[in-house]
Amino acid sequence: MKLLEKASLGSLHLKNKMAMSAMTRSRANINGVVGDPTVKYYTQRVSAGVIFTEAIRISEDATGSPFTPGIFTEEQIEAWEKVTKAVHDEGGLIIAQLWHTGRAGHSVDRNGKLPLAPSALPITGMQHFTSQGLKDYEVPQEITDEQIGQTIADYGRAAKNAIEAGFDGVELHAANGYLPNQFLAESANQRTDKYGGSNANKARFVLEVMQELIAAVGGQRVGIKISPLHPYGNMVLDNPVETYTYLINELNKLDFAYVELMKRSPYFPAPEHYPEIDEMEVFGKMIKQAVIANSGYNRDTAEAELERGIATAVSFGTLFLANPDLPQRFLANVALNEPDRATMFGGGDQGYIDYPFLSAYA
Repeated sequence: MKLLEKASLGSLHLKNKMAMSAMTRSRANINGVVGDPTVKYYTQRVSAGVIFTEAIRISEDATGSPFTPGIFTEEQIEAWEKVTKAVHDEGGLIIAQLWHTGRAGHSVDRNGKLPLAPSALPITGMQHFTSQGLKDYEVPQEITDEQIGQTIADYGRAAKNAIEAGFDGVELHAANGYLPNQFLAESANQRTDKYGGSNANKARFVLEVMQELIAAVGGQRVGIKISPLHPYGNMVLDNPVETYTYLINELNKLDFAYVELMKRSPYFPAPEHYPEIDEMEVFGKMIKQAVIANSGYNRDTAEAELERGIATAVSFGTLFLANPDLPQRFLANVALNEPDRATMFGGGDQGYIDYPFLSAYA
């Protein structure tokens, strides 16, 4: 199987081409500190060629949802050190996904502060999970030039903190409707300054953050996740192909390791004006860095994706969540555990570290 062949991402040497993609689990404490169950959760999944952590907040200002981890205090860094050491001791690789939620947050979990966004445009058509239950999204505060500069610096500091904590690299979360994604979408960005309007201006924030990350820890330790046609978080672009073609061509000028390319999800129908295209064919072939294909793959479709020759690896989310030994199960071509969606976001050990391994059935 191609999925079980070795691969390289920048300076990292993967034992297989099966990555564990980032998935929010909301198991940190109120201070954003992960505990022993998180150590076990990631260590159980070291059979992945590389693990991408759940999204990690780069600062207090980046906060979106409660019980999500951070990497901006000493206590948070020290907690992540236990995770990375355990993963490395078992022969695994682990990359920190860096997160600023932008307008995808609520003041009840931000010490009364409104979330920051490119423009004062709220998310519509959905609600936000808060410590006080589901709430309508608020009109965010438009981020100032000074705050943009601080946010970029926060990304750089978080990247250095991640390497200090023992991570093998960092990934900019520029997908799924969070702050970098928001700068690219007219539904969130109506600015008239250098960060809005033209494709060059809309892409500026993402490119400046990537330059900061590369300068902070070296390009061989840096990647980015993008989702060109995924409308989650009320992300609607006037011309997504044109915008992302510009962004990818500019990213191609930078020296970094990989792009994780997320396909649209059938659970979130795209706007009517979006084209029916194959993201891997259109965008994947443009990318000069290694490509990791993401979203909705199973054993057969992932193998077929690698056979096409565009992607270096494939990342799996809920399949790895429910099947800590996913490579072994793919090799044996046996039934998979079904994910328990009721325990996916928040809670205790159930649905987190209690999924059975194949050996449990022996």
